[in-house]
Amino acid sequence: EPFVADEYIERLAWRTPGGGSRGGEAFDPKRLLEEFVNHIQELQVMDERIQRKVEKLEQQCQKEAKEFAKKVQELQKSNQVAFQHFQELDEHISYVATKVCHLGDQLEGVNTPRQRAVEAQKLMKYFNEFLDGELKSDVFTNSEKIKEAADIIQKLHLIAQELPFDRFSEVKSKIASKYHDLECQLIQEFTSAQRRGEISRMREVAAVLLHFKGYSHCVDVYIKQCQEGAFLRNDVFEDAAILCQRVNKQVGEVFSNPETVLAKLIQNIFEVKLQSYVKDQLEEHRKSDAEQYLKNLYDLYTRTTNLSSKLMEFNLGTDKQTFLSKLIKSIFISYLENYIEVEIGYLKSRSAMILQRYYDSKNHQKRSIGTGGIQDLKERIRQRTNLPLGPSIDTHGETFLSQEVVVNLLQETKQAFERCHRLSDPSDLPKNAFRIFSMLVEFLCTEHIDYALETGLAGIPSSDSKNANLYFLDVVHQANTIFHLFDKQFNDHLMPLISSSPKLSECLQKKKDIIEQMEVKLDMGIDRTLNCMIGQMKHILAAEQKKTDFKPEDENNVLIQYTNACVKVCGYVRKHVEKIRNSMDGKNVDTVLMELGVRFHRLIYEHLQQYSYSCMGGMLAICDVAEYRKCAKDFKIALVLQLFDTLHALCNLLVVAPDNLKQVCSGEQLANLDKNILHSFVQLRVDYRSARLARHFS
Repeated sequence: EPFVADEYIERLAWRTPGGGSRGGEAFDPKRLLEEFVNHIQELQVMDERIQRKVEKLEQQCQKEAKEFAKKVQELQKSNQVAFQHFQELDEHISYVATKVCHLGDQLEGVNTPRQRAVEAQKLMKYFNEFLDGELKSDVFTNSEKIKEAADIIQKLHLIAQELPFDRFSEVKSKIASKYHDLECQLIQEFTSAQRRGEISRMREVAAVLLHFKGYSHCVDVYIKQCQEGAFLRNDVFEDAAILCQRVNKQVGEVFSNPETVLAKLIQNIFEVKLQSYVKDQLEEHRKSDAEQYLKNLYDLYTRTTNLSSKLMEFNLGTDKQTFLSKLIKSIFISYLENYIEVEIGYLKSRSAMILQRYYDSKNHQKRSIGTGGIQDLKERIRQRTNLPLGPSIDTHGETFLSQEVVVNLLQETKQAFERCHRLSDPSDLPKNAFRIFSMLVEFLCTEHIDYALETGLAGIPSSDSKNANLYFLDVVHQANTIFHLFDKQFNDHLMPLISSSPKLSECLQKKKDIIEQMEVKLDMGIDRTLNCMIGQMKHILAAEQKKTDFKPEDENNVLIQYTNACVKVCGYVRKHVEKIRNSMDGKNVDTVLMELGVRFHRLIYEHLQQYSYSCMGGMLAICDVAEYRKCAKDFKIALVLQLFDTLHALCNLLVVAPDNLKQVCSGEQLANLDKNILHSFVQLRVDYRSARLARHFS
């Protein structure tokens, strides 16, 4: 524990008699002082003793340090001597090694010619046997020495090729015959070893055959036997992948050039097995069933490229990507050359069939939409005047738009885009994708949507028709939904194929043109539909509103809150406002509702101008306008509500006391109106001709 002086003194005092109150003893300061003095002396003696011991140890440490330093110096001198001896030994070893190498070179220079002479002597001996026509050497008669025989006959074969034919034709023939026999024996031995699964024997024989002309035949035999029993299932691609995986593990143990052998196996699989399989699958449907042909072509090409991706893991040489691409191209080139023509032809016939089947289900004979100068003239007149040129067609509520048809067309086009992406050459991809998009525009936008818009426009009744059913809003609703689906496919499936090509701007322009063309017809149809709505309201007001509504015979006995005409008009408006909201989205809803609201206000304004109002009739007119204003709130358009607020304020002029007319006219809502408008409302009062009222208003 650490030394604490205060605690040490406390313990000393506590142990000293009379140093505290222990045991009831009285405190004795003299005795305590005496004890402290004695203890201090003891501590001084102890300190002197410890100090002497420390000095002695320091002297001893200095002495040992000097001895250690002296010893280290002696060791350094010994180390330097040893290092000098080592250098001398290293130089001596290098000198001896140089002598040994020189001696080895001299021995090799003497031994190599000797070995060559011995080898030449042996070959001359074997050559003499062929020359005599009788092979006596054990190497040719013993079947177990086929490896040595192969080495000898291969060398003799090379020598024989250098000899003149006229003098050595017979011996050359014999050597060639023996060469061929040994080659066949080696290939047979390799085949047998492969069937037995003896990898080491296969490796030995392959190494011997490497110097023979028939080495390639050995590789062919290996490839052929590898494929025996490998393609037993229906999935030839999976079988090929498993076979290559198995052979890849084995080929390196057998051949000295495994990448070449494996590449040759893969080439054989592609050019024989896969090409035959692809041809069988495609030729069956090539002329009879375009849909199945395209599906099979896409599936087979995809599975072939997937197989190629798996094979990229193996060592096939330097440029395996190009090698595999050429193999795939060799299989499919005849089918890919005219792929897009088949695709476009199928898409055209399939789309036409989908549309025709739909119109047949509706028992509808599609009418032709005229083209040329007269039709263009009609179109320009209709756009400028909004007049319905030609007879109105009763569509019986049919929009001639079908989401099922649209989904089918988009699905066919989606599959065509996927096939186009996979099967088209990268340089032709944007062009081919544009052709497919053009087919979609033709059949979906022109033949289906545009036809439905034309039919819908022709089916809109005139504004003075009674009880007309307005189905064009249903056309708008469905066309809006179809546009969203069309735009989604454009972004999801076409854009990735053309995003980095000049075709992008062409496709965007084509899409913009077709949408603008349809928007013009939609705007025209909506405008005529709004006119028709206003016409229906006019009929309701004309049929239901009576002059006596606003000039009742008994002013004191009016029990209704608003007129029957008002109730029916408001019901009609609410129904169609809701229909407009369901038929459109975004800002289009507000735009159309604002237009309808403005026309609705104009109609009510002009309608109120047709009647004269008694005091009670004016109150009833105010109640009607209040109900119209409540109806206008459903539009949720500030301008429309403001118009009806102003109209409501104008109606107050019908009932206000003559003395208060000027005050009301200068109110917040009427102060900015033209004085003629105010005057026209005041003139509707039955008491207007009284001198008093005319005087106050003037």
